[in-house]
Amino acid sequence: MTDEAGARARARVRADEAAITGSRRRSIGLRDSAAAFWRHPSPWLVGTLLVAAAAARVVVGDWRVGDALTPVIMVAVFPFFEWVVHVCVLHWRPRRLGRLTIDPLLSRKHRAHHADPRDAPLVFIPWQVLVWLLPAVTAIGLLAFPRAGVGLTFLTVVGVLGLGYEWTHYLIHSDYRPRTKVYRAIWRNHRLHHYKNEHYWFTVTSAGTADRVLGTHPDPRRVTTSPTVRDLHSREAAAS
Repeated sequence: MTDEAGARARARVRADEAAITGSRRRSIGLRDSAAAFWRHPSPWLVGTLLVAAAAARVVVGDWRVGDALTPVIMVAVFPFFEWVVHVCVLHWRPRRLGRLTIDPLLSRKHRAHHADPRDAPLVFIPWQVLVWLLPAVTAIGLLAFPRAGVGLTFLTVVGVLGLGYEWTHYLIHSDYRPRTKVYRAIWRNHRLHHYKNEHYWFTVTSAGTADRVLGTHPDPRRVTTSPTVRDLHSREAAAS
């Protein structure tokens, strides 16, 4: 009975995935995926921060307990940071303030990303955002911590998390097929957000960790397919 139930469960998962993703044109390997990944500016910008911060951290030395705690805390907080940014910034609905329309570039690019999830440049953080965001984060790392060492540790972890986010997000939207249980869970979680309902499943680099805590990780079988999953805020725009 256990084997039979497991087989039925696996069949149901395959059917669900086929329903939300449609036919895949082809499958590529990690090497080809990585080669395509590095053709975009965002990985190079974030990678430069990572290399520079890590090199400076080694030169400064002064290793303490805080250098071990900082990565642990940041990794634990990161899924919730992803969730907040995704909900509050990426899914920001344009607002009018007098004659001014408040509609950040990140929000506009993300709406375009939902409209065409396979458009590779739209997967990445826009370079126009990174050219001011990375210096701002660097200033925080150098000025907001009591020691240069722990500030550089912070910046190194920011680089690792940022590059990991960009790689995971790119891979999910590429033609690379999931080959491990962990990655399949992450892949499916984000694809549900794009192909099922944009009001749920906001985490990208984990399988719904923050979503489970914050109530945005329902059973997909009980969620109706959203008519605006490819056209964010279209109903609100029509209503206004």
